[in-house]
Amino acid sequence: MKTIYQKKSVYLGMLVLSIFSFTSCENQTTPEEVNEDELITTVEVTLITDSQTIILKSVDLDGPGGADPIITVTDPLTKNTVYSGTVRFLNELEDEDITEEVLAEAEEHQVFYQAPTAFGTFTYDDTDADGKPIGLEFTFTTGSTATSGNLRVTLIHEPNKSGIGVAEGKIANAGGESDVEVDFQVQIQ
Repeated sequence: MKTIYQKKSVYLGMLVLSIFSFTSCENQTTPEEVNEDELITTVEVTLITDSQTIILKSVDLDGPGGADPIITVTDPLTKNTVYSGTVRFLNELEDEDITEEVLAEAEEHQVFYQAPTAFGTFTYDDTDADGKPIGLEFTFTTGSTATSGNLRVTLIHEPNKSGIGVAEGKIANAGGESDVEVDFQVQIQ
């Protein structure tokens, strides 16, 4: 008799164990898909007035950590001038326009333009579905003094768009992660 009870205990234990194993498998969730960082080889800023088109371009085909990027600025900017601006982000190794992805995920991206105060002011001309700035389209009004220096363009992934000053283009409280950052040497005459 003792053997029958031992066998029933073993079977009962295996039954309970298999029920718990089956239940725990049902409760498992599929891991979220990770959005891999895109390689951005090229940043191209276009500034347009009625009489002038200026292209600021950075090309880094070997990616970060390799050779320095090739940075060009076609012409100096003119003081006291309003420029309509756009920026594009490309992966020329894969013939991809990353700008489309930035626009599709607009709530998760913002472009920042940093320059000395004498350069003038940048104003965002585009917004995401929440009414927060994206920065793919902007207005740049140059200052009244001739000057030169760096214009930094930074694409931030998952910024805190509600942070103090972030909607006005202040990067200090944006947080997030930099997808790309480029300094253009610019002259304003």
